[in-house]
Amino acid sequence: MIQVKRVYDPYDPDDGPRFLVDRLWPRGMKKEDLHMDGWLKKVAPSDVLRHWFGHDPAKWDEFRQRYRSELNEKDDEWRFLLAEARLGTITLLYSAHDREHNNAVALKEFLDNHIKRRTTMKILIVLTSHDELGSTGKKTGFWLEEFAAPYYVFKDAGAEITLASPKGGQPPLDPKSDEKDFRTAATERFRADKEAQNALAHTRILRDLFADDYDAVFYPGGHGPLWDLAEDRISIFLIESMYAQGKPVAAVCHAPGVFRHAKSPDGAPLVQGKAVTGFSNSEEAAVGLTDVVPFLVEDELRKNGGKYAKGDDWQSFSVQAGNLITGQNPASSEAVAKIVLEQFKK
Repeated sequence: MIQVKRVYDPYDPDDGPRFLVDRLWPRGMKKEDLHMDGWLKKVAPSDVLRHWFGHDPAKWDEFRQRYRSELNEKDDEWRFLLAEARLGTITLLYSAHDREHNNAVALKEFLDNHIKRRTTMKILIVLTSHDELGSTGKKTGFWLEEFAAPYYVFKDAGAEITLASPKGGQPPLDPKSDEKDFRTAATERFRADKEAQNALAHTRILRDLFADDYDAVFYPGGHGPLWDLAEDRISIFLIESMYAQGKPVAAVCHAPGVFRHAKSPDGAPLVQGKAVTGFSNSEEAAVGLTDVVPFLVEDELRKNGGKYAKGDDWQSFSVQAGNLITGQNPASSEAVAKIVLEQFKK
């Protein structure tokens, strides 16, 4: 159990391990008076966030979101508290006068949410509803391997999977991805899996779903998402909400383009300052679609401040920045899905 307590309140042996979670030492207090087991300065909100908040109740909701994002970037500093809390009572100490709107209360909420996570992971896979490849007259959609490989990684791990798309129903399959040269063990398994085919034919309408109901979201690529999901306000809100809640947000190949307009809780581009990857300019040139797509994934990630990296063309390459997980191309799909599962276990 986790409780919060003002440093000036009387010490109680039943408090269990006591941790000061303020960045500054409380005025007028001696170390021996706190009976504390640790001072977790690195867990406290940044100076920028602390000064911006100023314990203003009107800023409380935004403060909690921004603080959660900071915590997600430094999970090595607080994860041991989860283990301590599972063993018994721990106490988070703070010095603020406001007992309802302070960082210890926000940290307790954050930690409690991790402790209460379901043992069965609920994963939302979001696919495109767009099927026109620009003005070429050709068809596009989602790339089969990028759906099938993660789908079976999640399914075999016992996850509960929900499929969704902007329009619902059967999402368009890029016909090229089902050609013989692009088939894999996962796509062959899907071709023989009537249950999975039925689930794909009846995707939920994205606007009817809520971030709070899922533990992670995964976006398969294909060129389709560059036209619809990258601009879809419901998808953008979902991404922003799940990221702010500290849940894994993953995308592979062209799908990192869906982060184009997404923002972090502080209002900055979601990918800004974060390690990311996605379909490279050289790979787009190799398939002859540089001048067809509405934007190049690599260029867009770089433009929004992402620390873009890539491996060799067509080889598996994935990158993780906290709960933001990206893969470069179809071959990266399985690796990205496995990282999502590992992130959930933390």
